[in-house]
Amino acid sequence: MPRMTAARAAVEILKLEGVTNAFGVPGAAINPFYAALKAGGGIDHTLARHVEGASHMAEGYTRSRAGNIGVCIGTSGPAGTDMITGLYSAIADSVPILCITGQAPVAKLHKEDFQAVDIASIAKPVTKAATTVLEAAQVPGVFQQAFHLMRSGRPGPVLIDLPIDVQLTEIEFDPETYQPLPVYKPAASRAQIEKAIGLLLASERPLIVAGGGIINADACELLVEFAELTGTPVIPTLMGWGILADDHELNAGMVGLQTSHRYGNANFLESDFVLGIGNRWANRHTGDLAVYTKGRTFVHVDIEPTQLGRIFAPDLGIASDAKAALELFVEVAKEIEAAGRLPDRSAWAASTQERKARLQRRTHFDNVPLKPQRVYEEMNRAFGPETRYVTTIGLSQIAGAQMLHVYKPRHWINCGQAGPLGWTIPAALGVATADPEGQVVALSGDYDFQFMLEELAVGAQHNIPYVHVLVNNSYLGLIRQAQRNLDINFQVNLEFENINSPELGAYGVDHVKVVEGLGCKAIRVTEPDQLLPAFEEAKKLAAEFRVPVVVEAILERVTNISMGAAGIDAINEWEDIATEPGHAPTSIRPFVAG
Repeated sequence: MPRMTAARAAVEILKLEGVTNAFGVPGAAINPFYAALKAGGGIDHTLARHVEGASHMAEGYTRSRAGNIGVCIGTSGPAGTDMITGLYSAIADSVPILCITGQAPVAKLHKEDFQAVDIASIAKPVTKAATTVLEAAQVPGVFQQAFHLMRSGRPGPVLIDLPIDVQLTEIEFDPETYQPLPVYKPAASRAQIEKAIGLLLASERPLIVAGGGIINADACELLVEFAELTGTPVIPTLMGWGILADDHELNAGMVGLQTSHRYGNANFLESDFVLGIGNRWANRHTGDLAVYTKGRTFVHVDIEPTQLGRIFAPDLGIASDAKAALELFVEVAKEIEAAGRLPDRSAWAASTQERKARLQRRTHFDNVPLKPQRVYEEMNRAFGPETRYVTTIGLSQIAGAQMLHVYKPRHWINCGQAGPLGWTIPAALGVATADPEGQVVALSGDYDFQFMLEELAVGAQHNIPYVHVLVNNSYLGLIRQAQRNLDINFQVNLEFENINSPELGAYGVDHVKVVEGLGCKAIRVTEPDQLLPAFEEAKKLAAEFRVPVVVEAILERVTNISMGAAGIDAINEWEDIATEPGHAPTSIRPFVAG
């Protein structure tokens, strides 16, 4: 049997499991692994500026393409704790990433050695498995099991902690005989699918709620085929946005308290049957459950059995991988179609599109400082159907989801459940690494942007181009809006007079200078007519210099974005709604008054 260090065996397994890219920061306790990474070749490494940034880069990389598994690497102690946020973000959104940490020698683990922390115990609640490997001979099995777990059932992250002496110990390992473990995914039965379709056929106004599990299962084409066969309109969740194009005749819009469309909520409230596939009934999607569920029959299909009934009891729950379920849904629907028993849903589908044309929010404003709605209007003009959007949390993300357009799976890459500030820059770098020739556009408010600003230097060093739209109102806008309920406006304003950039007034941080100092390009926009030319110039600069390019839009200080606090029937439209076609010129459907 060939002999090699356990670290080298780990690197060989990564390659055999399909890993081609890793993101990380070396350190003393993980240096043997880095030595093996260098000696083994075959894995491109991106040096992050912060270890949390490396974990979010790995997330972005995974989320970009079916089959990708991002790998993040750090040393012992604070490197592992820095990556906990990335692990939390990944498990919350069912994203498989592998986190590899260095550790103090096995004999020192109980002696409070320098940077020795029980990272496996810390990481357990936010991973599918977290293991400190105490015997070098176990390293191949632990890595093999990690990939099996990440891919099986509901996908998610794994952490492997490697003491330095374990990394350095020689073991017997033959890469030529290594085999990945079979992946386990539950599958629906024919009887379950027939019952679900029977409930759908018995309804008059059915909807499909299409969640991120469909994207994870690489089953979007099957979902579209089933929807078209049965004529059933589709409500994508935020994590499922892009499963079918926004301009598809069966796309009925998004539903929820925040990242939703007026027409999406209205269409849902008219429905009498809902088939949820690969979704988890997130609270910001459902709002008040009494409103959401009243008068509707529900079928829920999810890969994780314990998700069924977690939020509310469906009329039928099916534990299944989305692809396995949808293959049967299509098969049974075709048989019913051939027998001439599929009802005509064209009038119901047409009514959802009528609401799509009538119930729109206004985007066209000529105000200076800019209103954010105009920024998204011009983004729709500048960035086409191939664009991959990357964003995390805040009014920028909420408004973007209400007003931007997405046409393909994995083209809205959003940290959904955890929503950590600072996620966007490193995640966008991971996305652009996975799709180096694609059009990647990140979207941030100023506070999200400032959280992990240093990662832009990674894009400059490694020539990772993308366009970053920064909407700057020098406020914690979402928190300020939430504080209205408490009648306060406290510790949410970021403005100050920058003594080095007095032309900014109260907007404080000179993002253009900072971005340029990190080796990237930046453009500041203060008037609406400058937006489209700036976006076009940013695309050219990114292509020419192969670095991130930031377009900063200086917004009005206070904007309240449409959202609700209770039910989806009570959304507060703080800003103007569209009342004529010129109010929403880049809407999916031309505005029709009604």
